[in-house]
Amino acid sequence: MKSLKSVSLFVLVGAAGVLLVGCGDKNDPIAKADKADAKAGVAAPGIEETKAIAEAGFVYGLPIVMNYAAMYEFSVDKESSQYKGPFNTITNESHVATYKDTAVVTPNSDTPYSLLWTDLRAEPIVISVPAVEKSRYYSVQFVDGNTFNYGYIGSRATGNEAGDYMVVGPEWKGETPPGIKKVFGSSTQFSLVIFRTQLFNADDMPNVVKVQSGYKAQPLSAYLKKPAPAAAAKIDFPKANAELVKKNFFEYLDFALQFAPAGPEEKEIRAKLAKIGIGPGKTFNFKDLSLEHKAVVLVAMKEGEDKVEKYLNDSMKHINGWKVGAMFGNRAFFNGDWVKRAAAAKGGIYGNDAAEAMYPITKTLADGKELDGAATNYTLTFAADQLPPVNAFWSVTMYDGKTQLLIENPIGRYLINSPMLPQMKKNADGSLTLHIQNASPGKDKESNWLPAPKGPIYLVMRLYWPRTEAPSILPPGEGTWKPPAIKVAS
Repeated sequence: MKSLKSVSLFVLVGAAGVLLVGCGDKNDPIAKADKADAKAGVAAPGIEETKAIAEAGFVYGLPIVMNYAAMYEFSVDKESSQYKGPFNTITNESHVATYKDTAVVTPNSDTPYSLLWTDLRAEPIVISVPAVEKSRYYSVQFVDGNTFNYGYIGSRATGNEAGDYMVVGPEWKGETPPGIKKVFGSSTQFSLVIFRTQLFNADDMPNVVKVQSGYKAQPLSAYLKKPAPAAAAKIDFPKANAELVKKNFFEYLDFALQFAPAGPEEKEIRAKLAKIGIGPGKTFNFKDLSLEHKAVVLVAMKEGEDKVEKYLNDSMKHINGWKVGAMFGNRAFFNGDWVKRAAAAKGGIYGNDAAEAMYPITKTLADGKELDGAATNYTLTFAADQLPPVNAFWSVTMYDGKTQLLIENPIGRYLINSPMLPQMKKNADGSLTLHIQNASPGKDKESNWLPAPKGPIYLVMRLYWPRTEAPSILPPGEGTWKPPAIKVAS
């Protein structure tokens, strides 16, 4: 027996199909639906226009809603297993990500995270970093609610010296106080700051913790030792999780947009969304749309998702089965290309700019055949002197091909990275072979084993601070260094 939810979805999608092949006469269901809205006092556009707006709105809003859901779990819902801490407070993780970390897809398990969700409505936040030894890579990434990367502190961007930096919201008009090295401007009132600190090995964790203890965040007033301004208004954040986001996508988008003033390139899509009751400027609430309008919105969302998937598959350069490209950046980088922004978030939200890290990804062999850990064993071999060219370090991380999350495995290994090289075995010719399979390849090869799931495989290579001189993976997809193909084990 179908659940009520399943029946409801079937009825809605079925209704949309009927509406979209309307008869064009006085019995036209589209005309009837439009009249029903008018009679109810809902100033909605016609069914076909609603569908077009909803598809574009889904693509535009996907990263914004994904970000809201992560923020809710990390800093609002204290009952969430993913809760890290309140706004404007740094939470240091004294471990790397594991299969238990599920709030974001493709989590990085290379570097222990320190996370800070900032509420910039009342005043700016000052971020302070300690001096970090030059041999240790670290980065501080600023990502706003639009998923724009709006700046960096760290080994590549500012060096390893200590310093104070200020983060301001979109309405901030104050002056930069003495002692602040740089100001970072968020396009939204809530923003994420991601600290990544390199871990060399398990015994190195106390040293990472020491670095993390030097990361500080404080309101500007505290930094200046002045009275704090009036606190921002309390917000009733709507509960969010993966299931609720799918069910009420546009209601979450409507909520999130109030904290994100529209940039010049957003005004057109914002005006369209307002026409179906979403965001500032709306003349009615989205929930007041007729059943027929809501049905067509479901169809539009599916078509929008298909468009994002196609872009993710087709837009990057295919090299030996790996997809290589630049997917993350600031507002100017995206320049209103909402499909690119959505594809980046879906592929792995909160990724770095290409200059900070490159992310070759694959789910297939070079011939396009999907990787399947339940049926096949694989190898990945880097030729002698052909390891990924980086100024910091590189890694290859294993994910479940369906969920894009880390997988539980018998040796608790989620990746192989360059700090592990001294413990790994090289071939007689100096090359390095990784064994990618579900079961152990044997004790003699276990140092080079990357455990795979019993099913679809998703691999992400990370090149932190990629070199710019040859050989290099840069420019993205056009560089002189190419990731080697994964092969079926002989």
